[in-house]
Formats: sequence, C-alpha cells, structure tokens
Amino acid sequence: MTSSELWTRATADRYDAEETENSSAAVLHPTLDFLAELAGDGRALEFAIGTGRVGVPLRERGVPVVGIELSEHMAAVLRRKADEDTLPVTVGDMATTVVPGGFTLVYLIYNTISNLLTQEEQVECFRNAARHLEPGGRFVIELGLPPLRSLPPGQTAVPFDVSERHLGFDTVDLVEQMLVSHHFTRDGDDGRYRRANSRHRYAWPAELDLMARIAGLELERRVADWNGAPFTQDSAKHISVWRKPA
Repeated sequence: MTSSELWTRATADRYDAEETENSSAAVLHPTLDFLAELAGDGRALEFAIGTGRVGVPLRERGVPVVGIELSEHMAAVLRRKADEDTLPVTVGDMATTVVPGGFTLVYLIYNTISNLLTQEEQVECFRNAARHLEPGGRFVIELGLPPLRSLPPGQTAVPFDVSERHLGFDTVDLVEQMLVSHHFTRDGDDGRYRRANSRHRYAWPAELDLMARIAGLELERRVADWNGAPFTQDSAKHISVWRKPA
C-alpha cells in the first residue's frame, strides 16, 4: 500500500456521473488519438485505470490495454464495462505492482501521479513504468500545474470551480509541496452540499524530468493539452512523454 488515498465504494459508484464532461467526445477523442498513436501496434498499460474512462474506449480502438488499480471499488465499476479477458486489471499500487509482459506505452493521466504523496513514491512510479516498457516505449503523464501564480501573499486557497452544483477550491502548502482539493457538491435540490477533499503532492515538470532520468527515461515531448498545443508559462497543465532508449 502506498500513500495514495483509497477510493471508497460510494465514491467509485458516482465517479462516472461526476466525470461526464471529461468523458465527452470533445475531451476524450484527442486523448485517445494521442495515446493510440504512441501505442502503435503494441500493448498499453494504464496506471490507476480507475473505472476505465480512458482504458475501455482505448481498448475498443484496438489497442490491447492492461490496467493497475489500487481501489477494488473502482475496478469493480470497470468490470461492468469490460471483462477480465477483454481488459485485464491487477489490483495494486502503481509504484510497485508488476504485471507480465512488455508494453510500448505506459500512461498515467488526470493528475494521478499526484496521488502519490511522497517524492520517493513518485520516483518509484517512474521506475515501475520503465520496468514495464519495451525499448523505445513511452511513458505519458498528464498533470496540472499548481495555481501558485494566483496566490497573493498571505493567501492559501484558490477557487477552481464556482458553479450551480459545485464549489471547488485548492489549498496549498508551499513548503511540503502539498495541495488539498476541497469539493462542495449539491447532489439534490434540498440545498444541501456533500463535502469531500483529496490530498495531492504536486511536482514541477523539471522535477518529473529528473525522476524520469533516474528511471532511465528521456524527455521526448511536452505539450499543453491532448491536441498538442505548445506548453508555455501560462499553461494550466502539461502532457509529457518520456522514452525508454532503444
């Protein structure tokens, strides 16, 4: 067990309903195009595959996908969409769990590297990716940048969503590189809000590049989104691709 917080059954059961926007064609198709091109004719391994939001449709595109998932509850939701023969999933943590065979692509998306709450575990995650990659294979991470430019002196919280049914803000510990996302979600029409939060260890692109070098991987590409927009100082996130030397 790593420091990642474990998803509960209730959270897993409502996950897909709360991620409908990220499951839309406009968001998902560029992601699938990007990953399928990197996978080529080989196999893909998704770290923290969750409910299969990306892994299932990527498999439907003809890419053989294998998953690792820490939460049995999240994996159970995936099982409603694809059986074990179609999409094998091993329950375990993404920093140490090993599955058989080699892969042309290992990917870890939607900020999930930050679920590992220590630098050491994040380094081990890179090593685990390299362990599974065939020579010439790629490791892909999607990760948001912490909203530090929005923090004036003395302020520790930054809102990231203020909508009719959801209020979200991040609090940041600059010393420990820890970020806590706070969510207030209105499920019904009685005016009540459900509160939840999650902890994350944020890491800068340069820090991830060093983790990759420790694991024997080389930076190949960094863009701002799945459509390949240039990564700049104003980008809110990055998609980074590291390659295992042939």
